[in-house]
This record gives sequence, C-alpha cells and structure tokens, in this order.
Amino acid sequence: MMGKRLFTRYAALCLAVVLLACGCGAGAEYSVNFDANYDTDWSSPEQTVRSGHRAAAPDAPVRDGYTFLGWFQDPGLTQPWEMDSDKVSSDLTLYAGWDRDTGDTISEPEGDKDFSSLRTPGSQEEAYEYSAFFLPAKDNDSQPYVGDTMPYYEDGTYYIYYLKEGGDSYNHSIYLATTKDFMTYTEYDGPILEASRSGGQDGWIGTGSVVKVDGSYYFFYTGHTDSAALEYKEKIMAAKGSSPTSFEKLEGWEITPPSELGQKNDFRDPQAYYDPDSGNIVLTVTASQDGAARILKYTLSPDLQTVTYDGIIFTDPTGDFWNLECSDTFRIGDTWYLTYSAQDDTLWYAFSDTPYGPYGDPVRLDGKLFYAAKHIEDGENVYMAGWARRSESPSSTQDVSAWAGNLAVQKIVQREDKTLALAPADNIADSFSVLRRLAVDEPHIFVESGSLYSYTDAFTCYESFMITGEFRYTGEGSFGLSFDYNGREDKNKLIAVTPSENKIRLLFNEGSTPITETEVSLVPGKDYAFTYIQEGSVGIFYIDGMAALTVRLYGASGKPIRLFAENNAVLFSSLRQYTRPQQ
Repeated sequence: MMGKRLFTRYAALCLAVVLLACGCGAGAEYSVNFDANYDTDWSSPEQTVRSGHRAAAPDAPVRDGYTFLGWFQDPGLTQPWEMDSDKVSSDLTLYAGWDRDTGDTISEPEGDKDFSSLRTPGSQEEAYEYSAFFLPAKDNDSQPYVGDTMPYYEDGTYYIYYLKEGGDSYNHSIYLATTKDFMTYTEYDGPILEASRSGGQDGWIGTGSVVKVDGSYYFFYTGHTDSAALEYKEKIMAAKGSSPTSFEKLEGWEITPPSELGQKNDFRDPQAYYDPDSGNIVLTVTASQDGAARILKYTLSPDLQTVTYDGIIFTDPTGDFWNLECSDTFRIGDTWYLTYSAQDDTLWYAFSDTPYGPYGDPVRLDGKLFYAAKHIEDGENVYMAGWARRSESPSSTQDVSAWAGNLAVQKIVQREDKTLALAPADNIADSFSVLRRLAVDEPHIFVESGSLYSYTDAFTCYESFMITGEFRYTGEGSFGLSFDYNGREDKNKLIAVTPSENKIRLLFNEGSTPITETEVSLVPGKDYAFTYIQEGSVGIFYIDGMAALTVRLYGASGKPIRLFAENNAVLFSSLRQYTRPQQ
C-alpha cells in the first residue's frame, strides 16, 4: 500500500504533467490580438501574455467621426473587456467598439402626445397632425387625400398641385398647396382647375403640369370622360394664367392621340418644359400602342398654335404595363433622366446622355407606396414629390392599396455611376433635433437568431420621430425594425432587410403578408448607415445613399419599436432616436 506522503507527491507530479501537457499552468502564455472592428489599415502588434496576467492596452485606434467605446470580447460588442482588471486565460481577440460622434445630448422633453387611450389604428390616425407629410384639411367630417402631384418651383416657393381625392373635390379636380421648406404648407381652399360639372371632355381631370413662357403660365392637363358619346376617352387640354395660382381653361384647345397609335382611350399625363434655346415648349405624354406602354414627345410653339408630334421616346421594355403614369424628364449634371410610375408597381427611372433618349434599361426607385412622383428643382437640389399610399381601412393588416394618401417629398441623390437614390429632404431631417433616450443603456444592440424571430426593445413609436444608426450582418436571413401593432408578435409589422434576396420589404403579420419592397445590394461584414423617418402613419426607411422604402404603419404609436433578426446575426450600432422640439 502506497503511503499518504508518497501518494501526495505522486498526485502532484501527475497534476504537473497534465498542466504541462495542456498548456494551462501558471507559466502558460497566450496570444492577444486587437481588431479595430471596421475597414481600416490600423493594427496593433500581437501580445504574448502569461496566464492570469492583464494585457497591455494599445494606443486606441482613431476613426474619423466616431468615439472609441473601448474593447470587447466579441464583434457584437456584448462582452466588454476591462483592460485594468480582466486577466487573460486563453488566446484572445479583442474588438473595438464605436459610436458615431453626433455631439447630441439626451433630452427628456415633456408634452408627448398620449396614445394610451387611442386603442384603434383609426383613432390614432384621427389624432395625427401632419406637417412634412402634408394631408389636406378636412372638409366637414370628410378627410380628403393627395393624389397625383404636379410640382412647380419659382422664386423660393414650391407649388405642389395635386389631384384631390375626396372632400369637396369634384372628380379629381386640381388643388394647390405651397411651401418654402417642405415642412409648413399653405393650402388653397378652392380648386385651381375644376373638372367640368356639366360633363364633357374634362368631366374628370387627370395629371398635368405647369410651365412658364414669356410671363404667362400654362397648365397642361388630362381631360378624361366617361361619356360614350365622345370620340376620345382622354385628350390633352390646357389652361392659362398670369400667376401660378389662377388659371382659365383654353376652350377648344386640345391634343388628340396620333392616328398611328391606333387607339383613343389611353393618352394622358402631359409634362411640359420650356426650351429657352428654341423658345418652344416640349411636351411628353404617356400612351399605349399595340398593348405596349409608351412615352411620346411633342413640340409646341409658345403661343400653342403649332403642335408637332415628334414620335415615341420610350417604350416599356418589360411588357408588364399598359401605361407609364406621370412620366417626367430632367437633367442632373450632364445626364438626363426619365421617371414614371407603373400601375400597382413602383417608381422607375432610366437615364441617357442626351435629352429624350435613347434611354438605358429602367430600374425601380422606392416601392409602390411612393407613387406618381415627379421632380422639382430649385437650382440647388432636385426632389421627387409624390404621394404615400394608404389603406381604405387603417385596421387592415392585409393590404395598403387605396388610391391617394399623404404628400411625400424626397431628395434625389446622384451617385458616381449616374444611378439615383433617394434621401430625406434636408429640412425634414434637420427638424428632428431632440435626442431621446433609447430603451437600452448602450447605443449598440446585437441581435442573433435562428429560424425564429428574435426581438430586442430599442425605441418608442412617437407621433413623429427619426431613427439613425448603422448595421453589420453575417447571415442570410432578414433583420430590421419591428413595430408592435396590438401586443401580439404574430401581428408585428416589419421593415425587413433581406440580403439574400437583395430586398428591403414592408411585411405585416410577422413577415407572412408582403406589402411592398425595393431592391438593394448588400454584402456581409460591411457597415451600412440607415435613417428612418416617421410622421403619423407614414414612414420612409433609407439605407443611406443606396435605397429608400416608403411604408404605411397604422396603429403603432405609443408602442415599442424593436430590432429583430431571423437566420442572421446583426450588430446595430450608433443608434439614435430624435423627435421634434415641443411647440
């Protein structure tokens, strides 16, 4: 039998052998690396640290526009590493944490609208006060909406003509709201052009445009009739005024579809431009021929007495649409752009090196909830003004498909390759100047999930607010913002980024009901900045410089907004939420 002392020595020897074999004794050494956690050439020499000792803090990396938050044990920034106290016990990589340096101070403003008693989406909608996403004033108890917009700019004022849906508007008559900043609108009570109450060719009025020629203003518009007694269902008609707020119809003046189109039903949405070199007016019109959607060009003399048909400048290459509504052309730099909206689809654009084509292949811009948008420019910026689609019933969780809605204006950004993206108008973004406290202590959240949705509280849905931040993902599933609708996760409304399908989507019922989408191409492991602006039930989500998606979210005010992921791991960082100053 082994003696007690001999056994103790034997056990100690065995333990030493085991510790030596596994390298985990007091004399073991480990590698410690430091990762700047963003795309940079910064590096710090690898450290060799004995077990149980502290690593030496390297000189902190510097990132322009960001504040260094310290070192973390994971790239998701969930496990901080305290350089002064934490001790090394294995090979280790430490990751830098960052927060965008916005210079803001958190405020706790009072006077937020209380939505706790407004339990239905309809009652919340009734309580909203829209400013940036303009909505016409009620006519008695009837809420009218903004239909197709016809923007015009002059001397610091943006004139937004629109087809008014509902209220006191007769058959989509044209009304006007003006603004100098896209934040405060002056609404004109009566129609600028009213559909003919006695019937006739303009028994209904359709989209048009305003152009100024030699001190006179011309309003070209669509005259639409349902009368079987009239030969043409649609014609181009005109009105004239001495100011942009008052017009008289030019009786007897009209343009009818050219005979080679072989149809008399689909001929509308005139967009007029003044050509100072020739002194003429150029007019584009949307129409169809042989079942294909086309855009036509006309040249008009300044007195409108001579009208010359110049032919087709664009034909829908997809074959999916019978009309390219609300077409528009404009120039940014040396590039010419054509935009149009396609039925129950999206806003599209194509570009060319020359006026009026030939154009390249069209691509979508935003989704189908931003419709009938046309450009407006002020000599400094170019914007798209359209309407944000609504639901017939705010309680619907199945669709957002009603015609007309709120006015929405977005700035156009031209990228280096001449493609376009939409961004918030500066005045709208700048109006959100009050930084609010987040639902979490740190400005970053790591969300990771398998096949089920994983949610983390982050923000609160106020009446109007802006969220900014960045994200970086590693998986293929979706992630984004989740809006509580009625306390049930299966009814959540999601703004979902799905990299594997190159999409940003608005989804209802926790992803089971698609509403609208737009395209975006992202790569894993890269940081992307995002901005989300919501006023009332209208929101627009931006991946900055890349894509925009207009959404409609009823019933979310006063409830939490969560960050979510499914089949993905996502780091959301530099998170901020802003509201407007209380009046």
